[in-house]
Amino acid sequence: MSGLRSAVITFPGSNCDRDMADALEKISGTAPHRVWHGDAALPDRLDFIALPGGFSYGDYLRSGAMAARSPIMRAVIEAASRGVPVLGVCNGFQVLTESGLLPGALLRNAGMNFVCRDVKLTVANSQSLFTSGYTQGQQITVPVAHHDGNYFADDATLDRLEGEGRIAFRYAESVNGSARDIAGVLNDAGNVLGMMPHPERMIEPEQGGSDGRALFESAIKGLVGA
Repeated sequence: MSGLRSAVITFPGSNCDRDMADALEKISGTAPHRVWHGDAALPDRLDFIALPGGFSYGDYLRSGAMAARSPIMRAVIEAASRGVPVLGVCNGFQVLTESGLLPGALLRNAGMNFVCRDVKLTVANSQSLFTSGYTQGQQITVPVAHHDGNYFADDATLDRLEGEGRIAFRYAESVNGSARDIAGVLNDAGNVLGMMPHPERMIEPEQGGSDGRALFESAIKGLVGA
């Protein structure tokens, strides 16, 4: 796989941006552009944008709330509206909800504790750009590391997400109290995915498993071919 033009956004407090960049380079063969949150524009002709995990702005106010107002997010929102795929992981998922690119909100974990361990996920939708490399109902193992990962939305929104096939992943067992065990959500166009677990930390056996690799391979194959 080659030819992918991707970008990883770094906010003050991001701590998984290098992990994300390494995963994209190892799987696509092309190093992503590294973009600072204060930049006003993205590189031209991007195929893929990633918002990494971390604690942007120290999680002040609400997790992701300040990062969602960073200058670069105007460009990310515009790119997403044009169909450019956007992946937000952990803090990136929080930024996507705070910016309005995804519905719902990420609240404090039900147990009020930071959760850091490998968890089992069930693939709830294997037909999206990001998940076509998995099979429907497949169980995969991916690590989580978050304090505010409890996905919340009102019942009408949850019903709509269910009915439209926009739940990408569910926790196989309760991890943080998320409504309907939701671990990952797609936008209505299917080009934006937010998820709390970290697929970029499970792309090769040396990391303890490679179940996250198919997510990136699915997206890259759909964008530039294999």
